[in-house]
Amino acid sequence: MSNLGAFSMWDLFRGEVESQMRVFTEGLLALERGGSPKEHLAATMRAAHSIKGAARIVHLDVAVNLAHVMEDCLVAAQEGTLKLDPAGVDVLLSAGDLLARVATIEESAVPAWVEEQSSTVDRLLIQLNDVRAGKSVAPVDRTALPVPAPPAGPPPASPPKAEVSPVPVPVSPSEPVPPSAPAALNASKAPTHVPRSGASVDRGIKVTTQSLNRLMGLAGESLVQSRWFEPFSDSLLDLKRRHSEINDMLESLQSFAENSPETAVTLEAIRRKVQDTRRWAAEQQTKLDAFGLRSAGLSDRLYREVVASRMRPFGDGVEGFPRLVRDLARQLGKQAQLEIVGTTTEVDREILDRLEAPLNHAIRNSLDHGIERPEVRIAAGKPPTGTIRIEARHRSGLFVLTISDDGRGIDVETLRALVIARGLAAPEMAASFSEAELLEFLFLPGFSTAQAVTDISGRGVGLDAVQEMAKSVGGLATITARPGDGLAIQLELPLTLSVVRTFIAEIGGEPFAFPLTRIASVVKVNRSDLATLEGQQYFSLDGERVGVVSALEVLDLPGKPDWSEQISVVLLGDRATRYGLAVDRFIGEFEMVVRPLDARLGKVPSISAAALMDDGSPVLIVDVEDLARSVETLLHGGRLRGLGRAEAAQVTHKRILVVDDSVTVREVQRSLLQNRGYIVEVAVDGMDGWNALRAGAYDLTITDVDMPRMTGIELVSKIKADPKLHALPVIIVSYKDREEDRMRGLDAGADRYLTKSSFHDETLISAVEELIGLPE
Repeated sequence: MSNLGAFSMWDLFRGEVESQMRVFTEGLLALERGGSPKEHLAATMRAAHSIKGAARIVHLDVAVNLAHVMEDCLVAAQEGTLKLDPAGVDVLLSAGDLLARVATIEESAVPAWVEEQSSTVDRLLIQLNDVRAGKSVAPVDRTALPVPAPPAGPPPASPPKAEVSPVPVPVSPSEPVPPSAPAALNASKAPTHVPRSGASVDRGIKVTTQSLNRLMGLAGESLVQSRWFEPFSDSLLDLKRRHSEINDMLESLQSFAENSPETAVTLEAIRRKVQDTRRWAAEQQTKLDAFGLRSAGLSDRLYREVVASRMRPFGDGVEGFPRLVRDLARQLGKQAQLEIVGTTTEVDREILDRLEAPLNHAIRNSLDHGIERPEVRIAAGKPPTGTIRIEARHRSGLFVLTISDDGRGIDVETLRALVIARGLAAPEMAASFSEAELLEFLFLPGFSTAQAVTDISGRGVGLDAVQEMAKSVGGLATITARPGDGLAIQLELPLTLSVVRTFIAEIGGEPFAFPLTRIASVVKVNRSDLATLEGQQYFSLDGERVGVVSALEVLDLPGKPDWSEQISVVLLGDRATRYGLAVDRFIGEFEMVVRPLDARLGKVPSISAAALMDDGSPVLIVDVEDLARSVETLLHGGRLRGLGRAEAAQVTHKRILVVDDSVTVREVQRSLLQNRGYIVEVAVDGMDGWNALRAGAYDLTITDVDMPRMTGIELVSKIKADPKLHALPVIIVSYKDREEDRMRGLDAGADRYLTKSSFHDETLISAVEELIGLPE
């Protein structure tokens, strides 16, 4: 195994195995689903033969022996003396996995790895010889095949491939997998990784992501600089106009020079000089325009080429999923086919890498909980083979990915009952949830509709991982369900993380960019349409109340808003919770090259990155999630100045936070305490109260017990466990008046436990004064 520098023989072997294993795996899967035996057997046999030759060059006898026996099996199948069954395909795939794994380790570690895996190799050779002889073989325990860490290097970059046709996985209903199946077919031995057998690595050059990002930034700046030629061209046009004015003035002086030959000669010379200057300026403008066009075209091509260098076809990231579906379907005793549409759709390589785990989770959920067993599907009038479909496409500048199946789907009413049973919402609140709102609960961490937990799925982490991935790149995940007819998950993601489509608004005289995927919409609101409830301003949109707050206040910028009768509002949030951010004016949509902020600045509140506008001026890109949390705190905390009103004078009275999901109760407590001179802020539930407590400073908290998202008992426990808040006095005010309820609240750490009948006497006020004293 001699080292030949950047392209050693081991590197060539590694590249050969990576490319041939894609052909080998795809050929076996196509053969198993009923493809042309002659065509696919020939392809897989050639792949095994090529691997054997490459292994012989690097003197890797283990790989030579394995590939040779694999080739023998395929030749026998070509000659018709061997019929490959699913168990035989299992053995061939497992041998291929071992070859793929040995190709990922460093050359220096090969001898030790070969010695360590000698027993596994011997077992595979015996099984391959049994397959060659037509004997029945036991399932392969893939847990005996450890996966070494992949070598450091650039992410895979394969050329675009054709669309992948459906990959049916035939499993005979007459051969179900019993609960006592051997280890390799037991659910606890399910594959936990999708092998990228087809991923090829360009070993000609290695470029770090940081270098690509810097190159992207420079290309973006070059593109901006090229656009600065236009103002210079415009200035030359202005110069031509001034020359014309001077020439007209000279013409007007001609009549005064008729009686003075010397003056006439001088004027004529000046006129010729002006005309020469005009011609010269016109020539220079033509040259400048041509140079500007060439520079802009070159910068644009450079910019697009750098963007393209970060893009990969979607098919590069899903090559291993047909194998995953095949193995899991066999393991579960089901029949399934995987359809992948849009394999040539381009997407940022970083986004593609992040998609692997969410897609893995989504496919597992579909196979385990969505796709029914063949006999169940037939009884329901469906074909015995279920279909999982992954579709990638571009839409409105976004990368849209849909993962769907035709399984049993989700029954909305069953989901509603489950939400109530798990205490996630009170029955009366859950009854008002729409189907879309109920399906959002599937994204909650730890939430699962599974009756039993397996290593395949059922721990409530699958869809949570999907949503977290979408949020991490500034995208959106949604679910649609058809009871008895499947489930669909749709991801709307940016095409690239280096370039973001934004909507720019002016706030305090400065431009701020909002990523388009993170805002709901923008609207113009008449000032007369604003109303006030619980001290908060809002307007009605589509029959819903949308709280609105000044962007100046949220971003803590100086100055006062100066709006006309119409207010420009950027809507943040989703269909469940929307907030309005009032800005100075709308500027428009722009595509911007993202420039990260200097790490020495730390986390800048409500800001995620920066960019340059077309004229070279800097613009800050808003961290919409951080901004939404600030808006929520202001809306629910009662600290709003209001749109167009002067800020109230600073009050130094003691501050109390009232946490209750009932509007009536909050208003009663607010009025009662404000009349005594306290400053009162409110939160709509336990989670909102916890966020407010961490963001602000309070002298006392009053909380209800039964609330969505976080109960009062949980809130008290968090307060008392927090090093900064543990000394904060807490009063629980609840309708529950049983002794065990009172003891439960006091045991959690509450300083007082009162019933809501205390509103009508001095009990609540006395408790407040006893804990924090009179208002100052």
